[in-house]
Amino acid sequence: MGLLSDPYRRRALSRLILRLNAPLCIMSFLMGLGWFLGLAFHPFTLRIYMSENAMGSTMVEEHFVHGERALSYAREFAGHKKKAGGMPVAWLEKTMWNLGLEVYKQTFSRTLPFPDEMRERYMVKGTNVYGILRAPRGASTESLVLSVPCSPGQQNHQAVGLMLALASYFRGQIYWAKDIIFLVNEHDLIGMEAWLEAYHDVNVTEVHSSGMLGRAGAIQAAISLELSSDVITSFDVAVEGLNGQLPNLDLVNLFYSFCQKNSLLCTIQGKLQRSDWDSLPAYLHSLQTLLLMVLKQGSGRPQGEHGLFLRYHIEAITVRGINSFRQYKFDMSTMGATLEGMFRKLNNLLERLHQSYFFYLLPSLSRFVSIGVYMPAFGFLILILVLKALDLWMKLSKYDMDPDGQLCDGDQGPRPVATEEPKPSLLTLVPPLLICHATGLALYFVPIMGQEMATQHFPVSESEAVVLTVIAIYVAGLALPHNTHRVLTGSGSDRGWMTLKLVALLYLAMQLGCIALINFSLGFLLAITLVPVAAVIQPMGPKYLYAVLLVLVTPAVTLLFCIFLYQELIEYPISLLEGWQHFLQAIAEGLLDHHLYGSIVFPFIAIFVYPCWLLLWNVLFWK
Repeated sequence: MGLLSDPYRRRALSRLILRLNAPLCIMSFLMGLGWFLGLAFHPFTLRIYMSENAMGSTMVEEHFVHGERALSYAREFAGHKKKAGGMPVAWLEKTMWNLGLEVYKQTFSRTLPFPDEMRERYMVKGTNVYGILRAPRGASTESLVLSVPCSPGQQNHQAVGLMLALASYFRGQIYWAKDIIFLVNEHDLIGMEAWLEAYHDVNVTEVHSSGMLGRAGAIQAAISLELSSDVITSFDVAVEGLNGQLPNLDLVNLFYSFCQKNSLLCTIQGKLQRSDWDSLPAYLHSLQTLLLMVLKQGSGRPQGEHGLFLRYHIEAITVRGINSFRQYKFDMSTMGATLEGMFRKLNNLLERLHQSYFFYLLPSLSRFVSIGVYMPAFGFLILILVLKALDLWMKLSKYDMDPDGQLCDGDQGPRPVATEEPKPSLLTLVPPLLICHATGLALYFVPIMGQEMATQHFPVSESEAVVLTVIAIYVAGLALPHNTHRVLTGSGSDRGWMTLKLVALLYLAMQLGCIALINFSLGFLLAITLVPVAAVIQPMGPKYLYAVLLVLVTPAVTLLFCIFLYQELIEYPISLLEGWQHFLQAIAEGLLDHHLYGSIVFPFIAIFVYPCWLLLWNVLFWK
């Protein structure tokens, strides 16, 4: 306290911060980037371990050997599906009833905000079929879910067959203490969202459904199965959920443990872990896996049906069977035994999974990075904004100015504001703040509300009109400096742009800090691009270079860069034209995810990040 109250010591501290501001900012950026790159290094990660005592061992004896029965069910399902031209509801009800399950169905419908041209749908109507196996040793207060999406075409037939074979086998066992729900949902995520809303008796996404006639207990955990071949070479697990939510790490550890027990190859992000962890190729492999998880989590899109369960505090993962060109193959019996073991261990749970981590990154399935390890990388980047804001605040303070107009560090600064320029009112910041945020609100509301008018005046479809309107409003924001500086009373003042930049930096730091607590990957991707350029932007100096840099770090260009990076990481590079098509598709899917499932990425970018970027754009073209 004495350091801040003593004017001489305070001036010495100000002089030190002003002199070392640039080196400290550069050092913080390098440390943040280096810390993140070090997260994939084997010694810096932690080995996985089971925190939940009830699942601490895989010592259960799996007896599932009904692989042929699963294939028979799959063939019957494929035939009836082809005959019905869609999901064979009647056949599924009859088959589940013959297995001894309580069978129910749920019809639902949903009108999309604009047509989904990728999946060719607008008015979505479907039916979910589910059967409940009542626990012989419980009071139906808790339950588990095994879900299978009924995908169009020839996809996922084997997953339905394996689910029915498991239901038949589970029906003959007496050790179940939790109800087990076997669910086949139509129209992928829309059907799953309709079922979850009806099961919990809520309506948050405007899905119309027939309601729920049969319920089990409170859902403790769920596994979504995707399988499209009779044999597989590996199981791939997806953990990224809606808005970057992740399941409890114990559930991922359970999957990995039973795959290891049954000698079944398991992958994450489609990549097997390497054994030579101390080599450079192994580090690069782990870094690729880590970056893929960061990109997927940062998108805010659920990477499987499990992603919607997480919203309801239900721990869930999606397990996909992969049939590649590897030599070793695994049949339905091995897959069924693995799932049986997982459900038997989940059946032992005495309470919800809560002891392990909910915030983590996975460079491999056997190693993880906890929140306490990866957060410093983000903290170093935010420190740049704090240091730069502190620098501006000190320059705006009277005691940091000498009478001859020299700054405390000896550099020639702006004109002495205490004698020549009146101290500007905070009201001068209101016009740019209002205009920038009004543009953000227009970016959020106008594309959906104006699609009908756009299709009447231009030869475009509804989805094209929405995407092109988003791009048009986004680009139109570049003209804002020519409008906002005219309504500012102190437009010629150095204090004006310094105060506006101070507000923009603190605003950006607050936004990134809040979103990083929810979705670290999204916050880090925005910080690693926006923060360095935001720190150096000013109206003086190489203005055109600053303008190019500011355009390159805008969220839209960051999205385009992430698309090309993702394609390179999955070893499927694309051309510039294909990248542009993926970019347009990502915008459309971002809007649909927000309106259909409640994704916060698009509104966060439109209402908060984009207006903050426009404030920095105004600072650059200050007059």
